[in-house]
Amino acid sequence: MAELPELSLYFHIPFCLSRCRYCDFNSYAGLGWLIPQYVDALQEEMQLYAKAAWQFEVKTAYFGGGTPSLLPQEAVARLLETAATLFPTSPGMEVTLEANPGTVKPSFLAQLRQSGVNRLSLGVQSFSDRELRLLGRIHSSAEAREAYRAARQAGFQNINLDLLYALPGQTIKEWHNSLASALRLAPEHLSLYPLTLEPDTPLSDAVASGSLPPPDADLAADIYLLASDRLAREGYIHYEISNWALPGRECQHNLTYWKNGPYLGLGAGAHSHLGGYRWANIPSPTEYVANLGRAKTSEAQQPGLPSPVTATIEPVDRDLEIADSVILGLRLEEGIDFAGFARRFGIELPALYRQQIEELTGVGLIAGDGRGIRLTARGRLLGNEVFLRFLPRYEPSPPAPVGHCS
Repeated sequence: MAELPELSLYFHIPFCLSRCRYCDFNSYAGLGWLIPQYVDALQEEMQLYAKAAWQFEVKTAYFGGGTPSLLPQEAVARLLETAATLFPTSPGMEVTLEANPGTVKPSFLAQLRQSGVNRLSLGVQSFSDRELRLLGRIHSSAEAREAYRAARQAGFQNINLDLLYALPGQTIKEWHNSLASALRLAPEHLSLYPLTLEPDTPLSDAVASGSLPPPDADLAADIYLLASDRLAREGYIHYEISNWALPGRECQHNLTYWKNGPYLGLGAGAHSHLGGYRWANIPSPTEYVANLGRAKTSEAQQPGLPSPVTATIEPVDRDLEIADSVILGLRLEEGIDFAGFARRFGIELPALYRQQIEELTGVGLIAGDGRGIRLTARGRLLGNEVFLRFLPRYEPSPPAPVGHCS
């Protein structure tokens, strides 16, 4: 029997106790009362897609947010049981849940592990209490350590820690202390992201008004290089621009995104890429619940056809599929393999992008050999300057100077 192609499932949980000062994600405070109905709606949406996605085997599931750790353990278990009933699933599939350290108790974590969640991603963001207050986080550094220890005691053997850098007023010393605190806990995975000041967020407004200093781009580059060096010495593999893992502990779900594979997003504002289409659900949780309550789950929902909760939909033509695959693949340390690219698209990458490859190699942003291309260390700092050159209909221009983070 032929093996089924693999699919990743994403559950968007948009509920929060309060909104962080930098957040512009699709998340909402004060809607906790909707959680039971929302979980029912997630099950309804799964049923709409079950027949259409039956030719896939689910290899990963990911609960993102928002704050997925606000879901009752019983709800997480029910959603995983429903998914296993409706879709073929890989043995030992990776199941990740994002958790805010201020929302988890030891009993919840133990029950979560028993429900089938085998990977925990803790949104620590910083081990500096000053920085946590600046960001508007609801937990302290001590609570972050307590949550990590409780997760270990609950049996989690695969834990990621999220950290933010390039914060307004952050110093190298503060960053060094946060990174050192994280490493003392010995997580299997670390995600390090530069803070992005999104418009109309409290933190962005504070910088615009002058009450906080803007992030220092040169300092951000120094922090990134410091982290890369320190994590390499500690045995972590820098497998993606913002992600490090111990050998064999790379996030399989996120690798689906970076390899431009198929994924099905469920929930308010969730995005999907499947069957030659990309689409996004309506962002409002209340509208999402109401629309699915009126849906007929007896009818299979085919990818590319508007569902009761579809907000936008776009066909992915071959040119866009190729560009996406190159841009996302270059985020990975392994880069783009010429042979794999040719098998997937029936064309040689150097023939398709000869001008871009020569230009970017010449300025030291990518490196290549007969097997493939990848970003250089300098290219990681200027990733966006590399990626935009592979967009369809891009007109080349000189690369930006060194020192700006991607």
